[in-house]
Amino acid sequence: MGDADGGAPEPSSGAAATSIQAGVGARARYLLKLSRPRFWLYLAGPVVVAVAFGAGSVGDLFTPLSLGLFAYFLVPANVLLYGINDVFDADVDEENPKKEGREVRFEGDRFVVAAVALCGLVGLGLFAVVPPVAWGYLAGFFLLGVEYSAPPFRFKTTPLLDSVSNGLYVLPGAATYAAIAGTPPPLLALVGGWTWTMAMHTFSAIPDIEPDRRAGIETTATVFGHDWSFIYCGALWLTAAGLFAALDVRLGGLLLSYPIVLVGVYGSGIDVDRAYWWYPALNTAVGGALTMGALWVMLYG
Repeated sequence: MGDADGGAPEPSSGAAATSIQAGVGARARYLLKLSRPRFWLYLAGPVVVAVAFGAGSVGDLFTPLSLGLFAYFLVPANVLLYGINDVFDADVDEENPKKEGREVRFEGDRFVVAAVALCGLVGLGLFAVVPPVAWGYLAGFFLLGVEYSAPPFRFKTTPLLDSVSNGLYVLPGAATYAAIAGTPPPLLALVGGWTWTMAMHTFSAIPDIEPDRRAGIETTATVFGHDWSFIYCGALWLTAAGLFAALDVRLGGLLLSYPIVLVGVYGSGIDVDRAYWWYPALNTAVGGALTMGALWVMLYG
């Protein structure tokens, strides 16, 4: 029965609770999709590899510090990184076909902004638990992670700087190695990892060339175009392989898989929009091989 004034009946407390739960669930699903689960290991993977190489014993592999760093860079850091990207790219993403189905478009929800800010604050708390030798790498990650998409620098809209600034993806691994081993990572590994990320970034931007051009955005990929972007990525991946080979020829051989696959994609005429989605699997395989190799050396010398 309706109320005495003939208006609509008020919702029951059970219905209100269900509505709240549905709203929370929808926002949680949105944040999950925003964080790009397919790419979680782009940040967390280097942490795993760094722990394997930096640990002095099996006991060093699963410490509160190593597990905490992995947990942060697995999800919260991805919410921070991609959330900032989506907030400041809201207008640009209207023209981006990758946002249809696979990714989400930011539509001004303040809850999303608050969640992204919270993930940033949690990340700043890491400075209290890692040794000072890791602080510079963490600071570099947060600076580049924010300024890649946000004003005033917005590196992603400046050709070459968009590529160079993507070295941010190697910094979680560098910070973790420093925190676990107590010393900076080898310079060749850091520079090699940086050039690897530069190539990975530009390759991932090739599917965006036309949408970015329509939106008036200049990137390394839009300036080079399709073919020269392939050449640029190949040169960087070859450089990364050479730098890692200087540390250990086996590492260099493993990194050669990237230019080999790149040549295969280009020569076969496979649409780069399709090949782009294969790379998380390749990265996981290579990262797994690096980790297993480091563990083998630790256990058997």
